[in-house]
Amino acid sequence: MKIRKQIALFIAAVMMLFSCIPDRAKAMSEVSAQSAILMEQHSGRILFEKDAHTKRRIASITKIMTAILAIESGKMDDMVTVSARAVHTDGSSIYLREGEKIKLRDLVYGLMLRSGNDAAVAIAEHVGGSVEGFVFLMNQKAAEIGMRDTHFANPHGLDDAENHYSTAYDMALLMQYAMRNKEFRKIAGTKVYRAPNPGEEWDRVWRNKNKLLTNLYEYCTGGKTGYTKRAKRTLVTTASKGGLDLIAVTLNAPDDWNDHIAMYEYGFTHYMIAKVDRDRMVKKIRDSFYRKNIEAIRDLRYPVTEDEIKELHVKIYLLRPKKEWNNDKSSIPAIVGKAVLYLGDQAVDEVPLLYKKSISKETDHSIWHVFHFLGVGNDG
Repeated sequence: MKIRKQIALFIAAVMMLFSCIPDRAKAMSEVSAQSAILMEQHSGRILFEKDAHTKRRIASITKIMTAILAIESGKMDDMVTVSARAVHTDGSSIYLREGEKIKLRDLVYGLMLRSGNDAAVAIAEHVGGSVEGFVFLMNQKAAEIGMRDTHFANPHGLDDAENHYSTAYDMALLMQYAMRNKEFRKIAGTKVYRAPNPGEEWDRVWRNKNKLLTNLYEYCTGGKTGYTKRAKRTLVTTASKGGLDLIAVTLNAPDDWNDHIAMYEYGFTHYMIAKVDRDRMVKKIRDSFYRKNIEAIRDLRYPVTEDEIKELHVKIYLLRPKKEWNNDKSSIPAIVGKAVLYLGDQAVDEVPLLYKKSISKETDHSIWHVFHFLGVGNDG
């Protein structure tokens, strides 16, 4: 009886020891990918990473960049004439025919849902003037986004160049940027798309290759698959649950579907979005000049664990009022300060504070245009 009791205590101790292993470490050990990352979409906070800054081949997730450049070109309703170069591109295809005319929007759907390499070349030639010109635009955009460890050599991700690579972190940055665009979100989250097929009696019907979106994970909202012999399986997806919008990236991942599900479940289980209401934050302003005349452009928000909530606090920074402002409200700057959300000593989000009475309709329009460009407008 005594021996049994000792054995029971030993088993309990072992179970307690294993229960103390951090979930983060457990999640890392279960991810099959050589490189992986889980990022919160709006803040860019990294919730989980594994060798996320190592340069690797990326295969067809390259096409996220091709798609967003096509969308931003403003030519989505253009008719594209398909070239011989596009038709004869190796690998996955949407079976374009030389000389056929197809809308750029349809090409982007074929690119994202079926990973058409022929579509990638047709898009590149139309938007960039040539494949080489488009590749220049790809690298220009990568630099603008902050993808410091990335270089593109083609619009599709085939292994036809040694200087075509990225990292899990950089690809998360790219997806974060692309997901700010309403049309990209719609395309990336489309399960089935029907496109005209001139000269045939039937339309082209494309079903998304992203199995997380189509049947494996109910919270998946979009993404892009990839595979080449040298890159192996690559995958970028997005998922949303309970107000938390996440981005997952895996490079060289034998079990990528389950990798993404595991990372998402980790993120949704351990993090929540903490929000500070924009009206609530300005109500605390006691300065007689500013009180009741200040508005914030949006709420403050940041993903946190339950334990981190108590470390959050807000600080308000305002310009010192000038005497002439009392007599001439139009001389007051539109932006008079900012509200900053801190997690401990680290600033994690901030929002401009506007002086209501100094904002004309024209000024108001220009301010919103700037914030929309920065990704904090309706598409943010």
